Amino acid sequence: MESRHDGGNGTLRLRRFGTILGAIGLTVPAITVGAHAAAVACGGGVSTGRVAVNGCVSAQRGSVGRITTREITAHIKARNTGTRGLNVSYEAFFRVVDGGHWVKLGSGRAYVGPGEAIGPAEVGSTTRVCGPVKVEIRVHARADGAAWSNWSPASTRQCQT
Repeated sequence: MESRHDGGNGTLRLRRFGTILGAIGLTVPAITVGAHAAAVACGGGVSTGRVAVNGCVSAQRGSVGRITTREITAHIKARNTGTRGLNVSYEAFFRVVDGGHWVKLGSGRAYVGPGEAIGPAEVGSTTRVCGPVKVEIRVHARADGAAWSNWSPASTRQCQT
C-alpha cells in the first residue's frame, strides 16, 4: 500500500482499500463473546411485515469424559425496517439432516426499536455426541399482530474443527 499522493491515484487506492476492508467486515461471521467463543454462521434472510430475520448456528466442541461432544446453538438476527418499535417473538428448531425430525430448541421475545437490529441472540442449544453428520437449525419470527415468517435455515457439520 503506497502512502504517497501521485495525482489522485494514491487517494483512489486508499478508497479501494477501505471499500475492500468494509466488504470483508460485512462478510465475516459474527463472533460470540465468551471463554470459548464460537463462530456464528447465519443463513438466508426471510421477512414478515417490517421484520427481517436470519437464522444462525454455532457449534462448540466439548467432552463428557472420553466422549467428544458438540454444543450446537441456534441464534437469531432480527431487523426492524419500520419507523415504530416492535415486539418480536421467535422460535428455533434443530434436526440431524439425514433422517432426523425437527425438535424445538427454544423460543423468545424481544423489543426491536425502529430501524434497529438485535442479534445474533441465542435462542436455544443442544449437546450432541460427535458424529459425521450434518445438523441444521431453522428459525422463524413474527411481530405482534403479524404472521410468522418463513423459515431461515443454517447448518453445520456436527464435529468439524
